[in-house]
Amino acid sequence: MSIERDTMISSLKETVIPILRQKGFKGSFPHFRKIDKEKIELLTFQFDKYGGGLVIEIAVCSSEGFTCSWGEKKPPNKVTAHDLHPDNRMRLNNGNWFRYDDSRPGENIYVRVANDVINHLSEADRYWEKTVPFTK
Repeated sequence: MSIERDTMISSLKETVIPILRQKGFKGSFPHFRKIDKEKIELLTFQFDKYGGGLVIEIAVCSSEGFTCSWGEKKPPNKVTAHDLHPDNRMRLNNGNWFRYDDSRPGENIYVRVANDVINHLSEADRYWEKTVPFTK
C-alpha cells in the first residue's frame, strides 16, 4: 500500500468509522454490516488500484446472509457488499470516486475526503430504508 492510501484509511478510521459504529455497524475495515432481524445493511470501501481514489459500495441482503451464485453461503457476520452482484449494490456519490490525489495548497485532502464521505452517508440511509433485501 502507498503512504497516501494508508493516510486516507487512517483519516476514514478517525472520522467516518466512529459514525458507522454509532449507527450500529460492525465489522472491520474495509467491510461493515448492520444486522437486524429483517435485513443486513452492507457498506464496503474500495480503493482505486492505481491509487488516489476510493468508492463506497452499499447493499442490503437478508438477515440470514447471502448465497453466492456458485452456492457458497455467506453467513450474516461475514457477508460483504462485494458478495452481491454489482446490479444489487449502489455506489455513494452518484458512483463517482472520492479522490484524494487532487489537493489544493494548504488543504488536508484526507480530512476533506473523509468529511465528504460523511456528507454522503445520508444517501446510504435512504437506500437501505427503501431497498428490499436481496436473498439469492
